[in-house]
Amino acid sequence: MSLILGTRPDRLNPSDERGLVYDDAVRQRTEALYPLVRDLVTPMEWPALAPLIDGVRRLKAERGAVILAHNYMTPDIFRLIGDFRGDSLQLAMEAAATDAPVIVQAGVHFMAETSKILSPEKTVLIPDMRAGCSLAASITGADVRLIRQAWPGVPICTYVNTSAEVKAESDITCTSSNAIQAAEHIAREWGVKRVIMIPDEFLARNVAANTDLSIIAWRGRCEVHESFSGRDIAEIRAAHPGVTILAHPECPPDVLEEADFAGSTSAIAHFVRERSPRKVVLLTECSMSDNIAADNPGVEFLKPCNLCPHMKRITVANIYDALRDMKHVVEVDEDIRIRAQRAIEAMLALPRPTRPATFLRGRPPVPVELI
Repeated sequence: MSLILGTRPDRLNPSDERGLVYDDAVRQRTEALYPLVRDLVTPMEWPALAPLIDGVRRLKAERGAVILAHNYMTPDIFRLIGDFRGDSLQLAMEAAATDAPVIVQAGVHFMAETSKILSPEKTVLIPDMRAGCSLAASITGADVRLIRQAWPGVPICTYVNTSAEVKAESDITCTSSNAIQAAEHIAREWGVKRVIMIPDEFLARNVAANTDLSIIAWRGRCEVHESFSGRDIAEIRAAHPGVTILAHPECPPDVLEEADFAGSTSAIAHFVRERSPRKVVLLTECSMSDNIAADNPGVEFLKPCNLCPHMKRITVANIYDALRDMKHVVEVDEDIRIRAQRAIEAMLALPRPTRPATFLRGRPPVPVELI
């Protein structure tokens, strides 16, 4: 079967395992959806996937649920069952705004916690409790408390890729799309020129190169983005002359130096949509390329990307199971939730830029103080 279904030939496909069949009623309800994924699912595979898609859509209606689909979700989730789609900032805002009583987080655990922090009255489900994040795992609330003791009077700007406990110990959160803005805002608010940015070392270094602030950074890294290098870009350009290379700010600084454009997932999507380059490489998670490619058929996408093993734990099958069985419910201790909410709402209160923020390239590296 396909990568989307992830089924071995020697076992039933996920639809069959759940007693879901491709009958005339399912065919009629799903036939308009197939064109959205025809480039990734063959006509032979569609009858195995369609009953699962139909099952999820019916369960959503029964439960009054919405699915928040991150950009790194596979196209079957992102295009066929996601109600809200986007980067972590967009999804955080949708979680706060939706009236739906049930939220299914098609993403990783810290995103589900963020949804619960902003919507405590709602039931938040994550289809697989193992869907974690290397950045979130790199730091704890106890670490942040020690950091504050060591650097009193310096505000802490925390990436949303962290646990609720870490957010609760912070002054403001940020995403890759507003990291520079959040750091500069909290520095002005505190009347200081230094900001602690945790936990992503490379995001902190790339912010430092784009601001006059002095940045103190933690040594956390995203396992997807840290593996890219400036040498990779040189090899890509040699093999594909004229290619446009777009990088995420969780990549090492030498990658941003060599790339043609650097920005958050939403900024990258905006760049492709607006500029329509002939041939591009996205130095980020692989499903991001698939999802942007579907909206930009005139652009050729090369794929020296990296898969996030945590994101790929979320599938249409376990989303179906989550809605059927109302599992796994995400809870956050109320004291932690209230304090984390303050940090998140400080971010959400920032003025929304008229265009996605980008990271300037070609600037010399700026030293940061590593914790």
